[in-house]
Amino acid sequence: MTVHFIGAGPGAPDLITVRGLGLIRRCPLVLYAGSLVPPAIVAAARADARVIDTSALTLDAIIAEIAGADRHGDDVARVHSGDPALYGAIAEQMRRLDALGIAYEVVPGVPAYAAAAAALKTELTLPEIAQTVILTRTQGRASDMPPHEDLATLAASRATLAIHLSINNLAAIVRTLTPLYGADCPVVVAHRVSWPDQLLLRGTLATIRDLVKAKGITRTALILVGRALGDPAFRDSALYDPAHSHVLRK
Repeated sequence: MTVHFIGAGPGAPDLITVRGLGLIRRCPLVLYAGSLVPPAIVAAARADARVIDTSALTLDAIIAEIAGADRHGDDVARVHSGDPALYGAIAEQMRRLDALGIAYEVVPGVPAYAAAAAALKTELTLPEIAQTVILTRTQGRASDMPPHEDLATLAASRATLAIHLSINNLAAIVRTLTPLYGADCPVVVAHRVSWPDQLLLRGTLATIRDLVKAKGITRTALILVGRALGDPAFRDSALYDPAHSHVLRK
């Protein structure tokens, strides 16, 4: 018996990995975060599978379901949105499973920031503009930010920022980033990326608050900030430059 922590991707049913979909189709028990994973993804479960939305369950209740499956020798598909490695709350579940001696594995998924970049048809790293992407969030109710991970400290690098779980802190984000990135720095708010009602709002640090307020976005949004989002004046990379040699091209 194995618990499979599966990244379902950002929302579109066809963005789940082949491996993840195969496990959902095979497992007798499917546990999914219904607040973020669309029903169409778990609709692939076999006809006799138990499919449970865990969005209203506690950690203890989720582990009890898994422990019951373990007693029956049934594999479990534990389906999370995006990629489980990012804000997936899988570490605490795996710690409980370690204590119970229950085997598990993690199947990666397409993260929201990658899906947002694809929807924007943009690259988050551009030569001499940005070569670093920082994945972070801001202070919320769920848990405190660790020391030295405040937004101002991270933003001192001027890297491309992918700010998760923070749309309700947009005013504070704008105040923090404007002195560092400039009021004209490009910003994108990506709401429900890859879902049928996907919305991409392009603006700047000076304009993004009004754009978001006009659309009434209060959750399920990713904030991207950085010059790579709007600067067409970057140089070509050396990768395909005929004057640049590497192990496969002399």
